[in-house]
Amino acid sequence: SAFVIGSFYTRVKILESKIKAYENSGRVAGVEAPTPTGVPIKAQAVPPANDSEKLTGDVKLNKDDHINGDKKARILLVEYSDMECPYCKKFHPIAQQVVDSFQGKVAWVYRHLPLSFHANAQKEAEASECANELGGNTAFWRYVNTLFQRTNSGGTGFPLQDLTPLAGEIGLDKTKFKVCLDSGKYAERVKNDVTEAASLGVSGT
Repeated sequence: SAFVIGSFYTRVKILESKIKAYENSGRVAGVEAPTPTGVPIKAQAVPPANDSEKLTGDVKLNKDDHINGDKKARILLVEYSDMECPYCKKFHPIAQQVVDSFQGKVAWVYRHLPLSFHANAQKEAEASECANELGGNTAFWRYVNTLFQRTNSGGTGFPLQDLTPLAGEIGLDKTKFKVCLDSGKYAERVKNDVTEAASLGVSGT
């Protein structure tokens, strides 16, 4: 984790300096960002979605995005995640460390990308949206954090029958939560994130 945090720190500092240089030259768009392999690529601004609001630079966030940190942060880490993905489980606490370490300079945006071969991922994503409905952004993150801590990952690492009791553990009304989850009212909300990911060329979590 220390190595990964150090790597993130270095890349964020490089990106900050490049943004500043481009701002000074009037060319914020098209900043080259280092990739994990060290090969520079052109950073792409996230295109506007319906009911979106411009918050930072050229990045536009959806009004229903889940943001951990200051939404006006200089750098936005936009993640497409699956709650049954073992790599997402490993990355989750590291992303939190990045937000905490940079103290307002980095915000983490969580979007859903449940993979078809992870049987419980879609319903878990819907459950997190029910948590958000009942308790707001704070409840959303508490629910997701706890689920990632509990799941063994791999597709069915967290039993679906435990989704409602988990809501009760974090202080949400279990009856209302179950009604929300059973209704499937957020299935389309989750699928919208998946569709948007595809439109951006995101092929995996």
